[in-house]
Amino acid sequence: MQTLGVPFLLFWLIWGHCCALGGKVNKHKPWIETSYHGVITENMDTVLLDPPLVALDKDAPVPYAGEICAFKIYGQDAPFEAVVLNRTSGEGVLRASSPVDCESQKEYTFIIQAYDCGAGPSGADWKKSHKAVVHIQVDDVNEFSPVFREPLYKASVTEGKIYDSILQVEAWDQDCSPQYSQICNYEIVTAGTPFAIDRNGNIRNTERLSYDKQQTYKIMVTAFDCGQKRAKEDVAVHIDVKPVCKPGWQGWNKRVDYEPGTGSKQLFPKMHLETCGGPLSGVRAMVELQTNHIGKGCDRETYSEKSLQKLCGAASGSTDLLPAPSPSTNWTVSLLTDSGRDSDLIYRFDGRQAANVPDHVVPQNLTDQFTIATWMKHGPSPGLRAEKETLLCNSDKTEMNRHHYSLYVHNCRLVFLLRRDFTQVDTFRPAEFHWKLEQICDKEWHYYVINVEFPAVTLFVDGVTYEPYLVTDDWPIHASKIDTQLTVGACWQGGEVATPRFTQYFHGSLSGLTIRPGRIETQKVISCLQACKEGLDINSLESLAKDIKFHFNPAQSVLVVEGEDVDSINTAMTKVSYINSRQFPTAGLRRLHITTTVQCFGEDTCLSIPDIKAVVMVLPPSEPRITITGSNRLVRPAGDLRGPLGVAPFKELHITSTVMKGDSFGGFHRPGVMEVMHNLDYCDILVIGEELNPEKESLEIHHSALLGKHLDATNSTSGISIYGVDSMAHYEQALRQVRYRNWRPATLSERRFRLTCSELNGRYTSNEFILEVSVLHHSAPVEHVNHMAAQPQYMRPVHHPLMIHTFNSHASGAAPPAATVVIVVCIAALVVIVVIGVYRIHATHQEGSREDEDEVKDPEADWDNSALTITVNPMENIRGAQVLDEEVKEESREDEEEEEDEEQVGGMTSAESDNSDEDEEEEEEEEREDVKERKQKGKLEWDSSSVTY
Repeated sequence: MQTLGVPFLLFWLIWGHCCALGGKVNKHKPWIETSYHGVITENMDTVLLDPPLVALDKDAPVPYAGEICAFKIYGQDAPFEAVVLNRTSGEGVLRASSPVDCESQKEYTFIIQAYDCGAGPSGADWKKSHKAVVHIQVDDVNEFSPVFREPLYKASVTEGKIYDSILQVEAWDQDCSPQYSQICNYEIVTAGTPFAIDRNGNIRNTERLSYDKQQTYKIMVTAFDCGQKRAKEDVAVHIDVKPVCKPGWQGWNKRVDYEPGTGSKQLFPKMHLETCGGPLSGVRAMVELQTNHIGKGCDRETYSEKSLQKLCGAASGSTDLLPAPSPSTNWTVSLLTDSGRDSDLIYRFDGRQAANVPDHVVPQNLTDQFTIATWMKHGPSPGLRAEKETLLCNSDKTEMNRHHYSLYVHNCRLVFLLRRDFTQVDTFRPAEFHWKLEQICDKEWHYYVINVEFPAVTLFVDGVTYEPYLVTDDWPIHASKIDTQLTVGACWQGGEVATPRFTQYFHGSLSGLTIRPGRIETQKVISCLQACKEGLDINSLESLAKDIKFHFNPAQSVLVVEGEDVDSINTAMTKVSYINSRQFPTAGLRRLHITTTVQCFGEDTCLSIPDIKAVVMVLPPSEPRITITGSNRLVRPAGDLRGPLGVAPFKELHITSTVMKGDSFGGFHRPGVMEVMHNLDYCDILVIGEELNPEKESLEIHHSALLGKHLDATNSTSGISIYGVDSMAHYEQALRQVRYRNWRPATLSERRFRLTCSELNGRYTSNEFILEVSVLHHSAPVEHVNHMAAQPQYMRPVHHPLMIHTFNSHASGAAPPAATVVIVVCIAALVVIVVIGVYRIHATHQEGSREDEDEVKDPEADWDNSALTITVNPMENIRGAQVLDEEVKEESREDEEEEEDEEQVGGMTSAESDNSDEDEEEEEEEEREDVKERKQKGKLEWDSSSVTY
């Protein structure tokens, strides 16, 4: 107390003095700065003030009055509070009362005042300072990444140009400060691209772009803010390269696939013409389908020439001078053929091949009317003055070298020569007819038909009529007895030379060379024979603009479209289609060529439109499998084969055709079999083994079986050929009516036939159906029980249908002793008779043929019994009749058993071997009649008039 007493006393003395002097204890206000500036980092609570927050009071060091008790803030929702740290020194601090977000508010301004502690401990009579302004700035934190304003950027550039800026990408940042909210850099993420980007987001190309090299570029771009924070998601930029505006067709495919059987298919569904904005007055487009590499220049039916003529309704009687090589048509064997042409029979002549047509094939009755037709492909002949190239020539075989008629090419001119025979009128007559056509030497296939109505001769080329530009007269040929020779591919020079030879060889290709005497071909038939099965088409003609004009050539391989408006032309070109009406078209490429001419106002042509070259790919068709089924064996009695109608070997025949079709089911591709109906063009029945013998057998089909059908038939000793384009059902009906007859079946063991059918001239062939025809052979019946003795060698057995004999069942030992004696005597007498018969038969029938004996129905017919007298036991005659009656009954039962056995041995049922129930009934009727006849013969057929008892 002594240590503290003096200061304490001194304090109260001063306090009392002051109170005595002033009269008031808290006489001064606190003092603070007039303004403060502060900084706070977002999401923090401490504010850094400049100057520091300090309040002074002149009343110090008077307690309470000289102390600072509080700082108060005045402002709208200022999230701050001021806290006094030292009441005596007046120090304070400014803190955030809630989280501060720069993105919500960057700055705050409010008022602050300082309060002293008042006059006493109670805080009464406190004083406050003046108001000071506080400015607080919120410092930003880099918490957000840059974000691009667009999800995708697109731009187009023209090839060949360098751009300063193709497009600008832009990103932004949610941070509030310039440092973190500004984008300071962009970068292309995709490597190896010919593009660059600056810090402002401008993209440029670093090299010249090419449309042919690449039409579209896809690049990725990212961004960085000034705090080097990268965008979370990059942005895609698509840059399309456009070609330099070149006039031409756009939006077409170089290849169009065509599936057979789909009808008409559009070739250019998205095609349009780019004119680069130039004003046009007209557009002309020509679409050409090039098919010269297929067969005869187009996908035509590849049926045989005879079948095509039948199909087109041509008159019958034509002679095919270039048929397919076969045993009966062997004069074309040595000629060269173009293989792999979808069964088109094409002969190629290289100037060294020719063929002589046999005399029996050559038409002998050419009158004032006849027709010559052929397919020809020919190019220019080498040399300035080429030799004559003969397609067809009828010349003298020997002695002289006169050409009676011929067809030849000379210097790209077609010439037909016709020299008539001498008649009573000795005057000049038209002899040579000349045509000068581009088609003759254009190396393309064309169909030539020459109609002769003497003295007028007309030429048709691809169905178009051409009159000769030159007709030369000549004298008729004097009649002579010299035979003529018809040749193909050259002319025969039989006279005026040391060695007969061919001359004037043809260079080119021929197919279907025919002559039809006595008739000329009609325009309709000619058009049908050369008709093309594929071509161009236009879908929805009604949707075309009125100003559109279009034109097809006759073969529909060239289409010309004209119009004044580009949009109308574009619409018309999208309707251009390809169509192939063949059920089984030739697979492969068809080339398309489009040429375009554009006219402008006041000018002929103003734009050059490049030609278009594309292809149509015809996909391989589903190939049919033609199957012939039926009974492979036919067993018939000899009587059926001898009948006037014979037998129908193919009565149970069936023809079917199936194709493999893909079927999508449940996401899996499964092949399936589907039966299809289509036409056939021929069916051949060929004899296997020796050819038919016309003296005793025949294989034929009646003309009535072909009525109402597009069918014809030819037959020979080798078999039958039924031809013509017709349905499988009609072929079935015709084949079932083919009859085989054999009026001497005793020598026939079996006869085998092979049947094959074809579609498209052998492009698709059926299986080889083999049928075997057999005859039921039976032994002759026993006429008498005593005939069981060994048959003499000179006696040939006579076979009767459905009969068989046996002796064992009749060798009865139950006869009484007297009867046995009589039988022995009869046998002895029979031996004598046999000896006499041997002599007589040997004398009279030494040269008899086996066929004549087969035709004899009675086994006893060879006997001459007119002079024979036989004595027999009358009891034996009666018993013999009874035994024979039992014998016939037993034989009948055994015949039925043998018939069943033979049918089982042959592996056939009665339903398989018999054509119908009627045949079975006829067979049973024959059996009953035969049995009845034999019962009557049971009474011995001896001359009983001379029998003595």
